[in-house]
Amino acid sequence: MLDPDFIRQNPEKVRQGAASKGADPSLVDKWLKTDEERRSLIGQVDQLRAERNRFTKELQAGETAPSEKKLSRGRELKEKIRILENRLALVSGEWERLLRDIPALPEEDVPAGKDETENVVVRKWGSPTRFNFKPRDHLELGERLGLIDVKRAGKVSGSRFGYLTGDLVLLEFALMQFGLEVTTGEGFIPVLPPVMIKKEMEAGLGYGEHGGWEDMYILDKDNLVLVATAEHSLVARYAEETFDEKLLPRRYVGFSTCFRREAGSYGKDTRGILRLHQFNKLEMVSFTRPEDSRREHKYLIEIEEKLMRALQIPYRVVKMCTGDLGHPAASKFDIEAWMPGQNKYRETHSCSNCTDYQSRRLNIRFRRQGGSEYVHILNGTVFSERPLIAVLENYQQEDGSVVIPEVLRRWVGKDKIMG
Repeated sequence: MLDPDFIRQNPEKVRQGAASKGADPSLVDKWLKTDEERRSLIGQVDQLRAERNRFTKELQAGETAPSEKKLSRGRELKEKIRILENRLALVSGEWERLLRDIPALPEEDVPAGKDETENVVVRKWGSPTRFNFKPRDHLELGERLGLIDVKRAGKVSGSRFGYLTGDLVLLEFALMQFGLEVTTGEGFIPVLPPVMIKKEMEAGLGYGEHGGWEDMYILDKDNLVLVATAEHSLVARYAEETFDEKLLPRRYVGFSTCFRREAGSYGKDTRGILRLHQFNKLEMVSFTRPEDSRREHKYLIEIEEKLMRALQIPYRVVKMCTGDLGHPAASKFDIEAWMPGQNKYRETHSCSNCTDYQSRRLNIRFRRQGGSEYVHILNGTVFSERPLIAVLENYQQEDGSVVIPEVLRRWVGKDKIMG
């Protein structure tokens, strides 16, 4: 969440930032009103408590038993405090809720825009793959080669699930091995995190507001949420903890199965395995000092591009506009790979700088001379299953076979997938 003092001192800037991300700017005014009442109540409670403490000391110092008048005064103070404390608890709850509803403000260089149609392409690498035959999409290739089975997955689990089989499984784990090799070579610490986290920990990440909970699988009986990415459990791991400044930046790479309801995407990308309810993903998370987070963001994007160039898959880097940022992100870039079977670029990677928005909610700090501060938190994709689609479609051959990218062959154990 945002720094309350910042909102008090910059209400118009916060209104504009919230509106640019599609949030209701009146949230700011509601919070300011609640904040004023909360601070007034805190002052009143503190004043009454001080009066009660003085009164108690007077009673204890008295040489005779207190009169009924004094006892009545003590009961009156106690009742006033009780009433005000109950009111303060209600107002503080609303204060907290409204504060969490205000999104992270976009960084100043984020382009203004209402949705994904106004995102900005900042650079491209490679030229779209062309063939002297009509290219197939990944589902046709996968079904012909016995690699993808969405029909039986639909029978067993419902829509937006898929079985990956045979060489495609080897190819996926090759991607993950390659991603681990690159990131651990850069000093990232590998982690296999829990895929279920407490609901209050999920709430601390900032994805639940404005309908976000509708996209999550929630186990109400156990108060647990299935993570949408390893970022969720990697970040929450350090809730209520303080890093030593010398340890920053602290970088992790986590592998997890991910779960998303894909709420709001009804009828969108239903073909194949592009948008599933369950998929695997390797994810980077970095904890940094505030002054280093913009540089760290650039570094994470460079790693993502390095991976895509090694696969020799054409891509473009897209900067998200304000309306497509998401609640906790101050800045975000996507990498979109060229997918010839669909004749378009599709997102395979994202990389976000959430600054101190999540660390304030989860109370994650670092200690340096002069006191402690909130860390900045960033996340970025290494590989999910979407690059499998890009590999199948870009490396397909006229006979329906698929060449394995050279960088992955030592893990797959072959040069080509053939029917």
